[in-house]
Amino acid sequence: MTRTTFTGARVFDGSTLYEWHALVVEEGLIAAILPEGEVPSGGRRIALEGGILMPGFVDLQANGGGGVMFNDETTVEGLRCMAEAHASTGTLTILPTLITDTAERTRAAIEAVARAVENGVPGIAGLHLEGPHLEVTRKGAHDAALIRPMTDADEVMLCAAAARLPTLKLTVAPEAVTSAQIARLTRSGALVSLGHTDCSYDAARGAFAAGARCVTHLFNAMSPLKHREPGLVGAALDSGGVHVGIIADGVHVHPAALRVAMAAKVGAGEMFLVTDAMATLASELREFRLNGRRVLRDNQRLTLEDGTLAGADLEMPRALRVAMTEGGVPEAKALAMATSIPARLLTGGAHRGALRVGAKAVAIHLPDRGRARPLAELTAPA
Repeated sequence: MTRTTFTGARVFDGSTLYEWHALVVEEGLIAAILPEGEVPSGGRRIALEGGILMPGFVDLQANGGGGVMFNDETTVEGLRCMAEAHASTGTLTILPTLITDTAERTRAAIEAVARAVENGVPGIAGLHLEGPHLEVTRKGAHDAALIRPMTDADEVMLCAAAARLPTLKLTVAPEAVTSAQIARLTRSGALVSLGHTDCSYDAARGAFAAGARCVTHLFNAMSPLKHREPGLVGAALDSGGVHVGIIADGVHVHPAALRVAMAAKVGAGEMFLVTDAMATLASELREFRLNGRRVLRDNQRLTLEDGTLAGADLEMPRALRVAMTEGGVPEAKALAMATSIPARLLTGGAHRGALRVGAKAVAIHLPDRGRARPLAELTAPA
């Protein structure tokens, strides 16, 4: 039996951050997390210089990476490139995200993800369709010409995709779908998330009652919290069973707003981090195209030529740092927001986002300085 013991770093198992503990891996599975003084003899030992041994990051909103946009490369090869780019930053699980596009492109994305999963492409946990069933007044960088209400044919296609894929996340606006459609999509297995909407607090609560249980990039492209009309922001924070994604880059959300949201969120549903990363992740790209429009990269900000934010120039380690240093999120909580909390929204996600004895070691080393590295890199021959 091949045993490798990692020492010299703290260990985060998805909920608890352990000091002076070791991670023991046998045949690719987690054998133990135990105090360093109790490590059994034998096997290979790898001494790390600080940092944290932890589950790989889980990102439920990854539009691109490695120079590739999923909207342009809706293929297994495109998905593999994206997954490898995210893995190089410590994110070992992604929901590749298709931004509002044509019905033909949506079908191609479903087929590509299904084939990638069948072929065992590492890191692909399903599909996130962000649109086209949104509210055009809150389109953000989405192409207004492609935004439309959900039809019966759309619903049939999406229900079939939810049955076929491990996880299908759908970002929709209550203005573009009915409560009955949300209920049927939820029963089919889809994870329905509200976003890009100008809906009222009551409309959002109605969508949650129908089965929606997530909110896409809180504060951005949605009705704000006002004292007489709390909007989707108020409904998201006030609804216990709803999980809420947020882009912690200091650009999309002011740190004060992040702090307020963390303090206000109620119930079992929790906040989690997303990158909303585009093709620029893990690449030197200075610009790219989205639905034929130029997206420019400048000072960790991505914008259309008119200045509209167009996704994020963000990697999960930086989102983690912003959440802790500027958002005041306690370290263990921030780590969970990037791992175990989003993993709970994935079908069959028990082996992702947490380090459990007997489970596959989908883990990384996050150093105090430098880039995150998967365990496979640490154990590879020099």
